[in-house]
Amino acid sequence: MGAENQQERLDAFWITGFSDGEGCFHVSINKIPKMSLGWQALPEFRIVQHSKDEKVLHEIKDYFGFGKVTINRTDHHGTRKEFRVRGLENLNKLIEFFSKYPLKTSKAKDFKIFSEIIQLINEKEHLTKKGLDKIAKLISLMNRKPKIKYLESSETTRQT
Repeated sequence: MGAENQQERLDAFWITGFSDGEGCFHVSINKIPKMSLGWQALPEFRIVQHSKDEKVLHEIKDYFGFGKVTINRTDHHGTRKEFRVRGLENLNKLIEFFSKYPLKTSKAKDFKIFSEIIQLINEKEHLTKKGLDKIAKLISLMNRKPKIKYLESSETTRQT
């Protein structure tokens, strides 16, 4: 019976639906002085769940064959775990997956922008000031409208 259970895999459409509700496409631009531009684009995909539902995160990880299940945060509600995918190779595979099994909610817009950012990184655009500016502008179009320190510092950078 154990071997049969190991063969049970999640359905691709279920993963898309779950990601529509619980997933997050996120790109940050972090200040890293040792980088040639002093900044690094860090794209990632995350699904966060309470630790009591950690099993589903491992099942998603097993489905894809990549990613990491780790602690997202611990607070008065308990521990939250996350399935996280970083790294260009794996993010490209994730984009292929969601292109084949499309998201249905407003998250589809974030995915489209995220895909554009990954394409810019594939083309090494993130290594140029112009490319990083373009990535920062694309990030600002994503639903959560994150505060981007990189954009805030662009004025300072231009003056120096």
